[in-house]
Amino acid sequence: MASKHALSELPLGCKAEVAYMDLSGPMGQRLLDIGFTAGTEVACLYAAPSGEPRAYLVRGAVIALREEDAAHICILEGPTCE
Repeated sequence: MASKHALSELPLGCKAEVAYMDLSGPMGQRLLDIGFTAGTEVACLYAAPSGEPRAYLVRGAVIALREEDAAHICILEGPTCE
């Protein structure tokens, strides 16, 4: 079984598959509604000069997330990078 890492660790220009999310409440529900569900491919597109927020491509939409929120989205190890 592949090990898992936080989405916040995904390098710029890389893609990975969402394994699961361990965030509840309104923010957790919002991320599920956007499409951060198991099996979904997500790519890290951009980062602010300070490093956060970062912009992620998920299901055709570009979403900016703070590190504290992206840390609750677990991805499978072995991202593909361009």
